[in-house]
Amino acid sequence: MRCFTTRVPLLLFYIPIFWSSNFANTERFESPLHLPRIGFPRTLLRSKRVLSVGDFGAKGDAITDDTEAFKNVWEMACSLPVRTIIVIPARTHLIHPVNLGGPCRSKITFRIYGTIIAPKDPDAWVGLNPRKWLYIREVNHLTIEGGGTINGMGHKWWARSCKRNSTNPCQHAPTAITFHKCKNLKVRQVKLVNSQQMHMAFTNCIRVTVSHLKLIAPAFSPNTDGVHISSSKRVEVKDSILRTGDDCISIVGNSSRIRIKNIVCGPGHGISIGSLGKSKSRSQVQDVTVNGAFLSNTENGVRIKTWQGGSGSASKISFQNLLMENVSNPIIIDQYYCDSKKPCLNQTLAVKVENISFMHIRGTSATEEAIRFACSDDSPCEGLYLEDVQLLPYNREITSSFCWKAYGSSLGSVNPPSCFWNSEDVIKQGLSGPYTLLQSG
Repeated sequence: MRCFTTRVPLLLFYIPIFWSSNFANTERFESPLHLPRIGFPRTLLRSKRVLSVGDFGAKGDAITDDTEAFKNVWEMACSLPVRTIIVIPARTHLIHPVNLGGPCRSKITFRIYGTIIAPKDPDAWVGLNPRKWLYIREVNHLTIEGGGTINGMGHKWWARSCKRNSTNPCQHAPTAITFHKCKNLKVRQVKLVNSQQMHMAFTNCIRVTVSHLKLIAPAFSPNTDGVHISSSKRVEVKDSILRTGDDCISIVGNSSRIRIKNIVCGPGHGISIGSLGKSKSRSQVQDVTVNGAFLSNTENGVRIKTWQGGSGSASKISFQNLLMENVSNPIIIDQYYCDSKKPCLNQTLAVKVENISFMHIRGTSATEEAIRFACSDDSPCEGLYLEDVQLLPYNREITSSFCWKAYGSSLGSVNPPSCFWNSEDVIKQGLSGPYTLLQSG
Protein backbone atom coordinates (compact mmCIF):
# COMPACT_ATOMS: atom_id res chain seq x y z
CA MET A 1 0.00 0.00 0.00
CA ARG A 2 1.36 3.46 -0.88
CA CYS A 3 2.04 5.91 1.85
CA PHE A 4 -0.81 8.33 2.26
CA THR A 5 1.41 11.36 2.32
CA THR A 6 2.49 10.72 -1.25
CA ARG A 7 -1.02 10.22 -2.54
CA VAL A 8 -2.51 13.55 -1.46
CA PRO A 9 -0.21 15.83 -3.49
CA LEU A 10 -0.79 13.60 -6.48
CA LEU A 11 -4.52 14.06 -6.04
CA LEU A 12 -4.33 17.83 -5.68
CA PHE A 13 -2.05 18.34 -8.70
CA TYR A 14 -3.44 15.58 -10.84
CA ILE A 15 -6.99 16.81 -11.10
CA PRO A 16 -6.42 20.33 -12.53
CA ILE A 17 -3.66 19.16 -14.88
CA PHE A 18 -5.66 16.26 -16.22
CA TRP A 19 -8.74 18.46 -16.45
CA SER A 20 -7.18 21.17 -18.59
CA SER A 21 -5.36 18.78 -20.88
CA ASN A 22 -8.41 16.71 -21.62
CA PHE A 23 -10.89 19.49 -22.34
CA ALA A 24 -9.09 20.04 -25.63
CA ASN A 25 -9.62 16.48 -26.78
CA THR A 26 -11.57 15.97 -29.98
CA GLU A 27 -12.57 12.74 -31.57
CA ARG A 28 -11.15 11.87 -34.99
CA PHE A 29 -13.34 10.49 -37.73
CA GLU A 30 -12.65 6.97 -38.86
CA SER A 31 -11.36 6.43 -42.40
CA PRO A 32 -13.23 4.14 -44.78
CA LEU A 33 -12.04 0.58 -44.33
CA HIS A 34 -11.86 -1.65 -47.42
CA LEU A 35 -12.28 -5.36 -46.78
CA PRO A 36 -11.97 -7.96 -49.56
CA ARG A 37 -14.51 -10.80 -49.74
CA ILE A 38 -13.77 -14.08 -51.49
CA GLY A 39 -13.76 -13.27 -55.20
CA PHE A 40 -16.15 -10.35 -54.72
CA PRO A 41 -14.42 -7.10 -53.71
CA ARG A 42 -16.72 -5.00 -51.58
CA THR A 43 -16.19 -1.75 -49.75
CA LEU A 44 -17.39 -1.44 -46.17
CA LEU A 45 -17.79 2.19 -45.23
CA ARG A 46 -17.63 2.78 -41.50
CA SER A 47 -18.80 6.31 -40.91
CA LYS A 48 -20.12 8.67 -38.29
CA ARG A 49 -22.98 11.03 -38.81
CA VAL A 50 -22.63 14.54 -37.35
CA LEU A 51 -25.82 16.46 -36.58
CA SER A 52 -25.98 20.02 -35.24
CA VAL A 53 -28.99 21.32 -33.33
CA GLY A 54 -28.65 24.49 -35.41
CA ASP A 55 -29.60 22.52 -38.52
CA PHE A 56 -32.83 21.54 -36.78
CA GLY A 57 -33.90 25.08 -36.00
CA ALA A 58 -32.13 25.88 -32.73
CA LYS A 59 -31.39 29.62 -32.44
CA GLY A 60 -29.01 29.57 -29.50
CA ASP A 61 -29.88 33.13 -28.48
CA ALA A 62 -30.78 32.32 -24.83
CA ILE A 63 -34.32 33.58 -25.48
CA THR A 64 -35.91 31.35 -28.12
CA ASP A 65 -37.17 27.97 -26.89
CA ASP A 66 -34.89 25.41 -28.59
CA THR A 67 -36.58 22.36 -27.05
CA GLU A 68 -38.21 21.12 -30.27
CA ALA A 69 -34.91 21.34 -32.12
CA PHE A 70 -33.30 19.20 -29.42
CA LYS A 71 -36.06 16.62 -29.58
CA ASN A 72 -35.94 16.48 -33.37
CA VAL A 73 -32.17 16.06 -33.57
CA TRP A 74 -32.37 13.33 -30.92
CA GLU A 75 -35.07 11.44 -32.80
CA MET A 76 -33.01 11.59 -35.98
CA ALA A 77 -29.83 10.43 -34.23
CA CYS A 78 -31.63 7.65 -32.40
CA SER A 79 -33.07 6.30 -35.65
CA LEU A 80 -29.79 6.12 -37.59
CA PRO A 81 -27.93 2.80 -37.91
CA VAL A 82 -24.50 4.48 -37.69
CA ARG A 83 -22.76 6.10 -34.77
CA THR A 84 -23.96 9.69 -34.48
CA ILE A 85 -22.53 12.83 -32.92
CA ILE A 86 -24.96 15.55 -31.86
CA VAL A 87 -23.21 18.92 -31.67
CA ILE A 88 -24.39 21.68 -29.35
CA PRO A 89 -22.50 24.70 -30.77
CA ALA A 90 -20.90 27.43 -28.69
CA ARG A 91 -24.08 29.40 -28.12
CA THR A 92 -26.66 29.55 -25.32
CA HIS A 93 -29.67 27.29 -25.78
CA LEU A 94 -32.87 27.64 -23.73
CA ILE A 95 -34.34 24.18 -23.14
CA HIS A 96 -37.62 23.45 -21.39
CA PRO A 97 -38.21 20.08 -19.68
CA VAL A 98 -37.42 17.36 -22.21
CA ASN A 99 -37.52 13.56 -22.27
CA LEU A 100 -35.01 11.87 -24.59
CA GLY A 101 -35.70 8.15 -24.83
CA GLY A 102 -34.21 5.01 -26.29
CA PRO A 103 -33.51 2.38 -27.26
CA CYS A 104 -31.51 3.75 -30.19
CA ARG A 105 -30.11 1.90 -33.18
CA SER A 106 -26.47 2.82 -32.57
CA LYS A 107 -24.09 4.72 -30.30
CA ILE A 108 -24.72 8.43 -29.75
CA THR A 109 -22.39 11.18 -28.52
CA PHE A 110 -23.65 14.53 -27.25
CA ARG A 111 -20.84 17.03 -27.78
CA ILE A 112 -21.68 20.16 -25.81
CA TYR A 113 -19.55 23.17 -26.75
CA GLY A 114 -22.05 25.83 -25.69
CA THR A 115 -24.39 26.36 -22.76
CA ILE A 116 -27.76 24.76 -22.08
CA ILE A 117 -29.97 26.79 -19.74
CA ALA A 118 -33.26 25.99 -18.02
CA PRO A 119 -36.22 28.38 -17.79
CA LYS A 120 -35.74 30.73 -14.84
CA ASP A 121 -39.39 30.56 -13.74
CA PRO A 122 -40.56 27.39 -11.94
CA ASP A 123 -43.99 27.99 -13.48
CA ALA A 124 -42.56 26.55 -16.71
CA TRP A 125 -43.08 23.15 -15.02
CA VAL A 126 -46.82 23.63 -14.38
CA GLY A 127 -48.57 20.44 -15.50
CA LEU A 128 -45.24 18.65 -15.92
CA ASN A 129 -43.21 16.38 -13.66
CA PRO A 130 -41.50 18.82 -11.26
CA ARG A 131 -38.59 16.41 -10.69
CA LYS A 132 -37.35 16.38 -14.28
CA TRP A 133 -35.56 18.83 -16.53
CA LEU A 134 -33.19 16.94 -18.83
CA TYR A 135 -34.32 13.31 -18.66
CA ILE A 136 -32.55 10.60 -20.65
CA ARG A 137 -33.83 7.04 -20.43
CA GLU A 138 -33.12 3.53 -21.72
CA VAL A 139 -30.16 4.42 -23.93
CA ASN A 140 -27.20 2.11 -24.50
CA HIS A 141 -23.71 3.43 -25.35
CA LEU A 142 -24.33 7.14 -24.82
CA THR A 143 -21.47 9.61 -24.33
CA ILE A 144 -21.83 13.20 -23.15
CA GLU A 145 -18.74 15.42 -23.43
CA GLY A 146 -17.37 18.61 -24.94
CA GLY A 147 -16.48 21.03 -22.16
CA GLY A 148 -19.76 22.95 -22.28
CA THR A 149 -22.07 24.03 -19.45
CA ILE A 150 -25.51 22.98 -18.23
CA ASN A 151 -27.12 25.70 -16.09
CA GLY A 152 -30.19 24.85 -14.03
CA MET A 153 -30.94 28.52 -13.21
CA GLY A 154 -32.01 27.35 -9.78
CA HIS A 155 -32.22 30.56 -7.75
CA LYS A 156 -36.03 30.90 -7.83
CA TRP A 157 -36.41 27.22 -6.94
CA TRP A 158 -34.12 27.68 -3.94
CA ALA A 159 -36.12 30.68 -2.74
CA ARG A 160 -39.27 28.50 -2.72
CA SER A 161 -37.64 25.71 -0.71
CA CYS A 162 -38.78 24.87 2.80
CA LYS A 163 -35.10 24.35 3.64
CA ARG A 164 -34.49 28.06 3.03
CA ASN A 165 -37.75 29.28 4.56
CA SER A 166 -39.67 27.03 6.94
CA THR A 167 -42.95 28.79 6.07
CA ASN A 168 -42.71 27.50 2.49
CA PRO A 169 -44.37 24.18 1.66
CA CYS A 170 -41.91 21.36 0.99
CA GLN A 171 -42.15 20.63 -2.74
CA HIS A 172 -40.17 18.71 -5.32
CA ALA A 173 -37.75 20.43 -7.66
CA PRO A 174 -36.04 19.17 -10.84
CA THR A 175 -32.81 17.26 -11.09
CA ALA A 176 -30.80 19.01 -13.78
CA ILE A 177 -29.99 15.84 -15.71
CA THR A 178 -31.25 12.33 -14.96
CA PHE A 179 -30.12 9.11 -16.59
CA HIS A 180 -32.61 6.29 -16.10
CA LYS A 181 -32.05 2.68 -17.10
CA CYS A 182 -29.04 3.56 -19.24
CA LYS A 183 -26.16 1.17 -19.94
CA ASN A 184 -22.56 1.73 -20.97
CA LEU A 185 -22.79 5.43 -20.25
CA LYS A 186 -19.93 7.94 -20.26
CA VAL A 187 -20.20 11.50 -18.98
CA ARG A 188 -17.03 13.57 -19.08
CA GLN A 189 -15.66 17.09 -19.44
CA VAL A 190 -18.94 18.84 -18.63
CA LYS A 191 -19.77 21.62 -16.19
CA LEU A 192 -23.10 21.78 -14.33
CA VAL A 193 -24.03 24.86 -12.32
CA ASN A 194 -26.90 26.05 -10.14
CA SER A 195 -29.16 23.06 -10.48
CA GLN A 196 -32.74 23.44 -9.30
CA GLN A 197 -32.12 20.52 -6.95
CA MET A 198 -29.77 17.59 -7.63
CA HIS A 199 -27.25 18.19 -10.40
CA MET A 200 -26.82 14.72 -11.90
CA ALA A 201 -28.65 11.49 -11.06
CA PHE A 202 -28.22 7.90 -12.18
CA THR A 203 -31.18 5.62 -11.49
CA ASN A 204 -31.23 1.92 -12.41
CA CYS A 205 -28.14 2.32 -14.59
CA ILE A 206 -25.39 -0.22 -15.34
CA ARG A 207 -21.76 0.39 -16.34
CA VAL A 208 -21.34 4.14 -15.92
CA THR A 209 -18.12 6.17 -16.05
CA VAL A 210 -18.20 9.80 -14.92
CA SER A 211 -15.02 11.86 -15.13
CA HIS A 212 -13.66 15.40 -15.28
CA LEU A 213 -16.88 17.03 -14.13
CA LYS A 214 -17.25 20.37 -12.42
CA LEU A 215 -20.50 20.74 -10.46
CA ILE A 216 -20.96 24.13 -8.81
CA ALA A 217 -23.69 25.67 -6.65
CA PRO A 218 -23.62 27.97 -3.60
CA ALA A 219 -23.34 26.44 -0.14
CA PHE A 220 -26.80 27.86 0.69
CA SER A 221 -28.54 26.12 -2.24
CA PRO A 222 -30.82 23.43 -0.76
CA ASN A 223 -30.70 19.76 -1.81
CA THR A 224 -28.29 20.43 -4.66
CA ASP A 225 -26.46 17.09 -4.48
CA GLY A 226 -23.63 16.81 -6.96
CA VAL A 227 -23.83 13.19 -8.17
CA HIS A 228 -26.70 11.01 -6.95
CA ILE A 229 -26.49 7.25 -7.54
CA SER A 230 -29.62 5.17 -6.97
CA SER A 231 -30.21 1.46 -7.65
CA SER A 232 -27.27 1.38 -10.05
CA LYS A 233 -24.34 -1.00 -10.53
CA ARG A 234 -20.75 -0.67 -11.72
CA VAL A 235 -20.58 3.12 -11.48
CA GLU A 236 -17.26 4.97 -11.40
CA VAL A 237 -16.95 8.68 -10.54
CA LYS A 238 -13.44 10.10 -10.76
CA ASP A 239 -11.25 13.16 -11.28
CA SER A 240 -14.01 15.68 -10.58
CA ILE A 241 -14.69 18.86 -8.59
CA LEU A 242 -17.98 18.99 -6.69
CA ARG A 243 -18.92 22.15 -4.80
CA THR A 244 -22.62 22.24 -3.90
CA GLY A 245 -25.15 22.89 -1.14
CA ASP A 246 -25.72 19.24 -0.26
CA ASP A 247 -23.93 15.91 -0.62
CA CYS A 248 -21.10 16.01 -3.12
CA ILE A 249 -21.93 12.37 -3.85
CA SER A 250 -24.86 10.39 -2.47
CA ILE A 251 -25.38 6.65 -2.93
CA VAL A 252 -28.78 5.14 -2.17
CA GLY A 253 -31.23 2.42 -3.13
CA ASN A 254 -29.90 -0.95 -4.21
CA SER A 255 -26.53 0.15 -5.53
CA SER A 256 -23.35 -1.92 -5.74
CA ARG A 257 -19.85 -1.94 -7.20
CA ILE A 258 -19.46 1.82 -6.87
CA ARG A 259 -16.00 3.36 -7.21
CA ILE A 260 -15.24 6.97 -6.24
CA LYS A 261 -11.71 8.21 -6.94
CA ASN A 262 -9.85 11.55 -6.89
CA ILE A 263 -12.66 13.89 -5.88
CA VAL A 264 -12.51 17.48 -4.62
CA CYS A 265 -15.55 18.13 -2.42
CA GLY A 266 -16.65 21.27 -0.64
CA PRO A 267 -18.59 23.17 0.29
CA GLY A 268 -21.45 20.76 0.78
CA HIS A 269 -22.42 17.88 3.01
CA GLY A 270 -19.60 15.51 2.14
CA ILE A 271 -19.78 12.01 0.63
CA SER A 272 -22.76 10.01 1.85
CA ILE A 273 -24.15 6.52 1.77
CA GLY A 274 -27.84 7.21 2.23
CA SER A 275 -30.07 8.18 3.51
CA LEU A 276 -31.39 4.60 3.60
CA GLY A 277 -34.57 3.09 5.00
CA LYS A 278 -36.87 6.11 4.92
CA SER A 279 -40.58 5.34 5.46
CA LYS A 280 -39.76 1.73 6.42
CA SER A 281 -38.25 1.05 2.99
CA ARG A 282 -35.67 -1.61 2.21
CA SER A 283 -32.26 -0.64 0.79
CA GLN A 284 -29.08 -2.56 0.14
CA VAL A 285 -25.86 -0.72 -0.69
CA GLN A 286 -22.69 -2.79 -0.90
CA ASP A 287 -19.23 -2.95 -2.41
CA VAL A 288 -18.47 0.77 -2.38
CA THR A 289 -14.95 2.22 -2.41
CA VAL A 290 -14.05 5.88 -1.94
CA ASN A 291 -10.33 6.11 -2.65
CA GLY A 292 -8.75 9.55 -2.81
CA ALA A 293 -10.66 12.74 -1.96
CA PHE A 294 -10.00 16.22 -0.62
CA LEU A 295 -12.88 17.56 1.47
CA SER A 296 -12.88 21.14 2.72
CA ASN A 297 -15.38 23.19 4.75
CA THR A 298 -18.09 20.54 4.48
CA GLU A 299 -20.83 19.87 7.04
CA ASN A 300 -19.87 16.20 7.07
CA GLY A 301 -16.93 14.20 5.83
CA VAL A 302 -17.73 10.59 4.93
CA ARG A 303 -21.08 9.49 6.24
CA ILE A 304 -23.52 6.59 6.40
CA LYS A 305 -27.02 7.71 7.35
CA THR A 306 -30.07 5.50 7.90
CA TRP A 307 -33.59 6.06 9.17
CA GLN A 308 -35.06 4.07 12.02
CA GLY A 309 -37.64 1.54 10.88
CA GLY A 310 -35.94 0.70 7.58
CA SER A 311 -34.43 -2.62 6.53
CA GLY A 312 -31.68 -3.99 4.32
CA SER A 313 -27.98 -3.29 4.72
CA ALA A 314 -24.99 -1.06 4.05
CA SER A 315 -21.94 -3.31 3.86
CA LYS A 316 -18.46 -3.80 2.38
CA ILE A 317 -17.79 -0.08 2.20
CA SER A 318 -14.29 1.42 2.29
CA PHE A 319 -13.23 5.06 2.73
CA GLN A 320 -9.49 5.49 2.23
CA ASN A 321 -6.79 8.02 1.36
CA LEU A 322 -8.75 11.10 2.34
CA LEU A 323 -7.56 14.60 3.24
CA MET A 324 -9.93 16.87 5.18
CA GLU A 325 -9.71 20.56 6.04
CA ASN A 326 -12.09 22.22 8.52
CA VAL A 327 -14.66 19.47 8.10
CA SER A 328 -17.50 19.03 10.60
CA ASN A 329 -18.21 15.42 11.58
CA PRO A 330 -15.35 13.97 9.51
CA ILE A 331 -16.33 10.32 10.10
CA ILE A 332 -19.92 9.53 10.96
CA ILE A 333 -22.35 6.63 11.01
CA ASP A 334 -25.82 7.80 12.04
CA GLN A 335 -28.56 5.19 12.37
CA TYR A 336 -30.87 7.79 13.90
CA TYR A 337 -31.00 10.09 10.88
CA CYS A 338 -34.15 12.24 10.86
CA ASP A 339 -34.55 14.93 8.20
CA SER A 340 -38.07 15.86 9.23
CA LYS A 341 -39.90 18.80 10.78
CA LYS A 342 -41.46 16.36 13.26
CA PRO A 343 -39.42 14.26 15.67
CA CYS A 344 -38.82 10.70 14.47
CA LEU A 345 -40.18 7.95 16.72
CA ASN A 346 -37.82 5.33 18.11
CA GLN A 347 -38.15 2.04 16.22
CA THR A 348 -36.44 -1.32 16.60
CA LEU A 349 -36.10 -2.21 12.91
CA ALA A 350 -32.97 -0.80 11.27
CA VAL A 351 -30.79 -0.99 8.18
CA LYS A 352 -27.84 -3.25 9.07
CA VAL A 353 -24.46 -1.50 8.91
CA GLU A 354 -21.46 -3.83 8.79
CA ASN A 355 -17.96 -4.29 7.41
CA ILE A 356 -17.08 -0.61 7.03
CA SER A 357 -13.45 0.53 6.92
CA PHE A 358 -11.86 3.96 7.34
CA MET A 359 -8.17 3.96 6.39
CA HIS A 360 -5.48 6.60 5.88
CA ILE A 361 -7.60 9.62 6.71
CA ARG A 362 -5.92 12.85 7.80
CA GLY A 363 -6.90 16.44 8.35
CA THR A 364 -8.68 18.86 10.66
CA SER A 365 -12.10 18.72 12.27
CA ALA A 366 -14.32 21.76 12.77
CA THR A 367 -16.20 19.89 15.52
CA GLU A 368 -14.81 18.42 18.72
CA GLU A 369 -16.44 15.10 17.85
CA ALA A 370 -14.39 13.92 14.88
CA ILE A 371 -15.57 10.29 14.88
CA ARG A 372 -19.18 9.40 15.62
CA PHE A 373 -20.69 5.92 15.43
CA ALA A 374 -24.31 6.14 16.62
CA CYS A 375 -25.69 2.69 15.91
CA SER A 376 -28.98 0.93 16.52
CA ASP A 377 -29.76 -0.74 19.85
CA ASP A 378 -31.37 -3.71 18.13
CA SER A 379 -29.11 -3.89 15.06
CA PRO A 380 -25.65 -2.71 16.16
CA CYS A 381 -22.89 -1.77 13.74
CA GLU A 382 -20.44 -4.66 13.34
CA GLY A 383 -17.11 -5.08 11.60
CA LEU A 384 -16.09 -1.42 11.78
CA TYR A 385 -12.39 -0.81 11.15
CA LEU A 386 -10.12 2.19 11.68
CA GLU A 387 -6.52 2.36 10.44
CA ASP A 388 -4.11 5.31 10.31
CA VAL A 389 -6.63 8.03 11.13
CA GLN A 390 -5.35 11.45 12.25
CA LEU A 391 -8.04 14.09 12.74
CA LEU A 392 -6.75 17.13 14.61
CA PRO A 393 -8.75 20.12 15.86
CA TYR A 394 -9.10 22.99 13.39
CA ASN A 395 -9.57 25.78 15.92
CA ARG A 396 -10.09 24.07 19.27
CA GLU A 397 -8.01 22.14 21.77
CA ILE A 398 -9.05 18.52 21.29
CA THR A 399 -11.02 16.10 19.16
CA SER A 400 -13.00 13.16 20.50
CA SER A 401 -14.84 10.05 19.35
CA PHE A 402 -18.29 8.74 20.26
CA CYS A 403 -19.58 5.18 20.01
CA TRP A 404 -22.96 3.65 20.72
CA LYS A 405 -23.51 -0.03 19.92
CA ALA A 406 -20.50 0.12 17.59
CA TYR A 407 -18.32 -2.99 17.36
CA GLY A 408 -15.03 -3.14 15.54
CA SER A 409 -11.29 -2.74 15.83
CA SER A 410 -8.42 -0.45 14.91
CA LEU A 411 -4.84 -0.76 13.71
CA GLY A 412 -1.97 1.67 13.91
CA SER A 413 -2.29 5.24 15.09
CA VAL A 414 -5.87 6.48 15.46
CA ASN A 415 -6.55 10.00 16.75
CA PRO A 416 -8.95 10.62 18.35
CA PRO A 417 -8.72 7.11 19.83
CA SER A 418 -11.34 4.59 18.82
CA CYS A 419 -14.14 3.91 21.27
CA PHE A 420 -15.45 0.55 20.07
CA TRP A 421 -17.41 -1.37 22.64
CA ASN A 422 -15.19 -4.43 22.18
CA SER A 423 -11.87 -2.73 21.43
CA GLU A 424 -9.87 -5.65 22.81
CA ASP A 425 -11.73 -8.36 20.91
CA VAL A 426 -10.84 -10.09 17.69
CA ILE A 427 -13.63 -9.64 15.16
CA LYS A 428 -13.81 -12.54 12.75
CA GLN A 429 -15.74 -11.59 9.65
CA GLY A 430 -14.53 -14.30 7.29
CA LEU A 431 -13.66 -11.72 4.68
CA SER A 432 -10.50 -10.82 2.83
CA GLY A 433 -8.79 -7.50 2.24
CA PRO A 434 -9.62 -4.45 4.37
CA TYR A 435 -12.74 -6.11 5.75
CA THR A 436 -10.74 -8.75 7.66
CA LEU A 437 -10.50 -6.98 10.98
CA LEU A 438 -7.51 -7.38 13.27
CA GLN A 439 -7.19 -7.25 17.01
CA SER A 440 -7.05 -3.72 18.29
CA GLY A 441 -3.56 -2.37 18.72
